[in-house]
Amino acid sequence: MVQRTAVISGAGTGIGAACAQALSSSCDRLVLVGRRLEKLQEVAATLPGNVQVHVGSCDLSDPQSVQDLADWARAELGSVDVIVSNAGSVQPPLGDSLQTMADAWASTYLANTISAVLLIESLAPLLPRPGGRIVIIGSAAARSGNGSPAYAAAKGALQTYAISLMRRLGPEGITANVVAPGYTDGTELVAGRISPERKERLLRGIATGRPAAAAEIAHIVASLAAREASFINGETVTVDGGPVVSG
Repeated sequence: MVQRTAVISGAGTGIGAACAQALSSSCDRLVLVGRRLEKLQEVAATLPGNVQVHVGSCDLSDPQSVQDLADWARAELGSVDVIVSNAGSVQPPLGDSLQTMADAWASTYLANTISAVLLIESLAPLLPRPGGRIVIIGSAAARSGNGSPAYAAAKGALQTYAISLMRRLGPEGITANVVAPGYTDGTELVAGRISPERKERLLRGIATGRPAAAAEIAHIVASLAAREASFINGETVTVDGGPVVSG
């Protein structure tokens, strides 16, 4: 008998794939969502055989695509215990005009903020009351301002959104929290995107002197998604190894 179900977006690589592994020990049914079906299938093949796994291609920035996912979940699953909103990306500007700047900010907000809102709002009615868990992957950049300003702002908006979810759904026994990773190895956000010089600068700013592993981020996600994690709500947990402050 299925006891617990988790939906994980951006589950084909990096932190999302690590979250699937971490949640496979506490959830009997996992739904892996992303744009690339083949990547999701690769992750599904690595999960324990006693876990029921569904994979689905979904454009989380497209309201109709998300609605189709929610309709499927309602018909096939009936309920969802955990929502992990992990999908996101950096949208680099392609020029230096105000128009290209506006386009880059809009596409970044769509990919990182609106995509999370659409997923969560569409599935929230399926969460148990009490006991539902929402975990949003933000970024330590929302606090540090490192990297793309548009990305940092879009991830910062998720922290405010989690507080709004807490105020609205908390009285029903649902928690909503943000996990904000720092520089994390093995993610498409950094793979091939940063120079050796920038990587060295980033590492100098981390007290532990190394990047996080995706599994370390997923461990915190799984902790916040646990049934027992019923009294932490509306919080942002920064997982960045500790910032080094010069002075």
